[in-house]
Amino acid sequence: MKIQTKVFGEIEISEEKIITFANGIVGFPELKRFTLLHDEDKGNDVGIRFLQSLDEPGFAMPVMDPLTVKPDYDPKVNDELLAQAGRITPENLLVLVTVSVPKDLTKMSVNLQGPVVINVEEHKGCQIIVENKEYPVKFPIYEILQAGAGKAGA
Repeated sequence: MKIQTKVFGEIEISEEKIITFANGIVGFPELKRFTLLHDEDKGNDVGIRFLQSLDEPGFAMPVMDPLTVKPDYDPKVNDELLAQAGRITPENLLVLVTVSVPKDLTKMSVNLQGPVVINVEEHKGCQIIVENKEYPVKFPIYEILQAGAGKAGA
């Protein structure tokens, strides 16, 4: 199916790339169908991806693997919160966090308190709120990413 996107223009995606969020995502309960997009030229080492809405072409949230910036990220979540994503196992679980990219890139952050959980086998997802003060809504990542880029270039 062809979809129109703000970031990538018109692209073709297959039906199995559609992820359904039964209750939408936080702040956008009406948006239920999404796909994950990234720069294909980067292969699997993508860093930031986009959770692109199929219901609203102009809506795409930058997301990333939280372990990239917080290797010990391991929120404890009640199983009932994950029920919308189907039967979750370590093998089918994909956890992503939303990225905030302001004009001043040094203020870039991720939301560790509201991860997006995706069951990659069933193509279902949900966004949950972690009830743990250890994981802030705005976790600064600019310096972490810069340090990682320095290591990669060394």
